[in-house]
Amino acid sequence: MIASTKPGMGSIPFTENGQTGVTFRVWAPFASNVEVVGDFTNWGQNPIELVNEGDGIWSKDIFEAKVGSQYKYLITNPSLPDKIWKSDPRGKLIHDNTNWNTEVVEDGFDWGNDNYITAPWNELVVYELHIASFHRSDNQPGNFDYFLQKLDHIVEMGFNAILLLPIFGFPGKNSWGYNTAFPFDIESAYGGPNLFKNLVKESHKRGIAIILDLVFNHFGPGELDKSIRRFDGWKMHDNHDGIYFYHDWKSNTKFGSRPDYGRGQVRSYIRDNVLMWAEEYRIDGFRFDSTVNIRNADGNEGEYGSIGEGWSLLQWLNDEIKAHASWKISIAEDLQNNDWITKTTGEGGAGFDCQWNSFFFHAIDKNITTSNDADRNMHEVRNALTYMHGGDLTKNMIYINNHDECGAMFNRVKYRLPERIWFSNADSWYARKRSTLAAGVLFTAPGIPMVFQGDEFYEWGSWRDNKEIDWSKKQTFKGIVDLHKDLIKLRRNLHGVTKGLQGNNINVYHLNNTNKVIAYHRWYRGGLGDDVVIVANFGIESYENYTIGFPQAGLWKVRFNSDWNGYSSDFGNHSTHHTEANFDGRDNMPFSGRVGIGPYSIVVLSQ
Repeated sequence: MIASTKPGMGSIPFTENGQTGVTFRVWAPFASNVEVVGDFTNWGQNPIELVNEGDGIWSKDIFEAKVGSQYKYLITNPSLPDKIWKSDPRGKLIHDNTNWNTEVVEDGFDWGNDNYITAPWNELVVYELHIASFHRSDNQPGNFDYFLQKLDHIVEMGFNAILLLPIFGFPGKNSWGYNTAFPFDIESAYGGPNLFKNLVKESHKRGIAIILDLVFNHFGPGELDKSIRRFDGWKMHDNHDGIYFYHDWKSNTKFGSRPDYGRGQVRSYIRDNVLMWAEEYRIDGFRFDSTVNIRNADGNEGEYGSIGEGWSLLQWLNDEIKAHASWKISIAEDLQNNDWITKTTGEGGAGFDCQWNSFFFHAIDKNITTSNDADRNMHEVRNALTYMHGGDLTKNMIYINNHDECGAMFNRVKYRLPERIWFSNADSWYARKRSTLAAGVLFTAPGIPMVFQGDEFYEWGSWRDNKEIDWSKKQTFKGIVDLHKDLIKLRRNLHGVTKGLQGNNINVYHLNNTNKVIAYHRWYRGGLGDDVVIVANFGIESYENYTIGFPQAGLWKVRFNSDWNGYSSDFGNHSTHHTEANFDGRDNMPFSGRVGIGPYSIVVLSQ
């Protein structure tokens, strides 16, 4: 018997001298023997032994196997009385309805003329989406085909990127996706590899990037026994999960077992996973879940509990992504507001292109949800608007909601923004006015804006992974849907008059903490069609002729008014007029003009 000389890990189909077969290669350093069993060996009847290549790698070219064959590894560890049955750690199609058999798959998908490249990052508007709950039947979770039935809704709204919550194999049919058991696999309830590739292809046709949520801060906990937990039978102690995991103070997280980032084969396992999604599935970007738990054992900032090899792993992954395709965006959910996350690896940073800006979220959420106007702090709002990692819009993903902030799981229940504003009165005028004010701030602030599924048609309550979002609200709150469409058009500069919303520059030049009014200037390079002035009223009083400064003289036209009664029949339609900026300076601006603004409203003006 000889080991395979063909490259690759897992099961790789090949053709040789007119014969087809499959190369099997797996890492099992503490095994004394590794066999492959499957439908091509009558399962346990005629196992095929792999050959030890050295360094714990076992492989063999097996001509009896083919694309579509199902198999498992049968592993012998001399310290255990029985052989171990395991799914392939790199299996790309795991059948949870057949005792977790792995199927041999081939990357033969027809991408047609798909040459999609993501839009410039300063033009991105992101829609966060969970496949199972986005669109589903009464009794079954949503899948990739169900998603495609609603894809045009996302297109019509104007979003140009979708952030998918994790789609990897997990136990059961309903999950947020963060309990990954098979990181190379696609959850079978969602539809498998080719259906996912079709989802990416159809999204690309419509000009939409697909960003995938990756989970490497832990694996499991569920179903790890079927996959990588004690894969070859070895363990350091009774609480240790084997070769893929730490065995010391770095091992445990509150979510599951932490991979051993210092071990070469584990690092390659994670790196190869990222590149698989980038290359085979043509994913356009990645969100890395809880990177603070990769770089720190306690999930905190600071040197205590620091995991140096976790930091170097993040650097390596980002360097690999850049080498593969520099336009693919890499996003960290670190939530510590640490600028080193988005500094380059050459500077000693982690090398991410962008990170979730939790500072923005908490400051805006606090000042939108508090009950009393007097408690709203415009200084905190200003600080949220101007806080940018690295001074670069594209290094900051901003949001007023996400799956973590509104999800219900186990004994933890959180609520969407309308419910946070007024619990059990989410459809009230107050909740709708302040929610739409928050949406206006989101789309006019510097950063890559992200909306969670359903927020655009005013979904409320808690998000649950086993319940479809309420699509009837799309008609009930058609005006709020239109409000989001209009804001997205402004943010993407689709009318050619708000280029400044795609620029890094912001000047919060008017702050009235008594009347709860704030005004800010956004610009890219400045000038006609570029300079944008935003006036936001966080109070219940309205104003007919509120004087503020302007950066340029001349006519400033109202491009958006959240108080328009077309968005909701009970909005005040407050007189918000075009204004002529004159030569009387105000607010350290060379010119001034008067604007009208309704209660809990935001107005956008440009020339």
